[in-house]
Amino acid sequence: MNGAQSLVKTLLNNGVDTVFANPGTSEMHFVAALDEHPEMNCILCLFEGGTTGAADGYFRMKRDVAGTLLHLAPGFGNAFANLHNARKAGSGIVNIVGDHATHHLRYESPLKGDILGISQAVSHWTRVSSNATDVATDGAAAVQEARARNGQIATLVLPADTAWNEANTAANRLDTSESLHRPSMGDIEAAAARLVTPNVALMIGGSALFGPQRELAGKIAATTGCRLLADTLIPRISKGAGTAKLDQLVYPISPKISQLEATSSITLLGTDRPVAFFAYPGKPSVPEPPYCPITDLCMPTDDIEWTLRALADAVGVTSKTVAETHPLDLPDIPSGQLTLEKVGLALAALIPENAIICNESVTSGFHVIPPTATARPHDLLAGTGGAIGLCLPCATGAATACPDRKVIALTGDGSAMYTLQSLWTMARENLDVTVIVFANRGYQILRDELTNVGVASYGQNAQAMFDVENPTLDWVSLAKGHGVPGTRANDMDSFAKALSAGLSSDGPSLIEVVCPPPA
Repeated sequence: MNGAQSLVKTLLNNGVDTVFANPGTSEMHFVAALDEHPEMNCILCLFEGGTTGAADGYFRMKRDVAGTLLHLAPGFGNAFANLHNARKAGSGIVNIVGDHATHHLRYESPLKGDILGISQAVSHWTRVSSNATDVATDGAAAVQEARARNGQIATLVLPADTAWNEANTAANRLDTSESLHRPSMGDIEAAAARLVTPNVALMIGGSALFGPQRELAGKIAATTGCRLLADTLIPRISKGAGTAKLDQLVYPISPKISQLEATSSITLLGTDRPVAFFAYPGKPSVPEPPYCPITDLCMPTDDIEWTLRALADAVGVTSKTVAETHPLDLPDIPSGQLTLEKVGLALAALIPENAIICNESVTSGFHVIPPTATARPHDLLAGTGGAIGLCLPCATGAATACPDRKVIALTGDGSAMYTLQSLWTMARENLDVTVIVFANRGYQILRDELTNVGVASYGQNAQAMFDVENPTLDWVSLAKGHGVPGTRANDMDSFAKALSAGLSSDGPSLIEVVCPPPA
């Protein structure tokens, strides 16, 4: 048994059975070891950012870690942006990064780079295996760290000689149970007292945003009368009929300030404090009023479930408490001229129950997402770190984690170009993903941001930085070239027909929505 073989067996022993891979020469022994274990699900991604975005989406839905296989420092560099998103999402990922053999590192070979420097900038834990006999225990430690504190980025650097040299045996599963930090009962009681005062908010995040914990948070709000809040960019949230009502903060800073204008205090449970996405001239960095205290009851890495239950007990939630929930109210499917608002209505009418929506539609999403509040119950995954190119890989990972659920990917054309290689992976794996590309022919968000920073008008050079025309992107052809059937929708009838067809099929499909950007 060599080091690579011991690592693959260790991963399987520790419950990691999926690897999103983009291998190179230094990983060939690991690839050969993967080949010996058909129970390991190996998924090829044509770009490293696809591997890490997929592992992020996988964790958000599976609530357990997948591995990535990356090639040296440049490969890790390509993977960095979606690792940044995953870190902000609190997702657990095990990165296996091949490096040159230890005796080769003295030479300035073309692919030599500072893997440690790149990794430590985004990973919570990084280790370099020093010899083949350490690889198995290092791999088990990496999985343990990736599962720690509700999810972390763990990176194991595997020099090529530690992969091919003789090892002893695989490592058994390490105990991943841990005692997450819990607030004191004094803090719980103080929060309970605070939540019954006027104009207070309970802002939730992490696992409190979906499933039974979301329902419990709704019951806390119903009992205390507090306002239930969520931040703008969240990893995963329950949506649709039956979900507890909450207010989600918007992206632009001025209306976000207005949302919190009368708030007297904010208690944070499983989330960080709200903040403006960027600094803007003459505007504050934080949206709450100056007199509004922010209290960290439970950090995102703390025991969110225990804190919710303790808080529910403290405020008097009982088995008879009922949260205020969204009703099922499906709109009629509109016809005629295609607009973003109508697309949102059609989407809300057609979302299957228990579907997963991955949303990186940015400006289009402001108009498309609101009607889905009363659609059939579903989960929504969104950008968390602001790095573009998450949607298509995230949908790939979500579909891999939940093959029995329909996945809908909402993306802008500019965003989708960052990681369009994921379409090929969807086709190869026959993943049940319906991709909707909003083709507004540019980076509309940048046009908006130019206004936000105080630039009243712009000319030819700025315009050239914002549009993706000349040539115009042909998403039907791009989809076909990656093995995914594509349709172009120019009106509502063609969109509704294409969406219905995509959701009724078992494999991937793409719809290009051609509409002007919102005024």
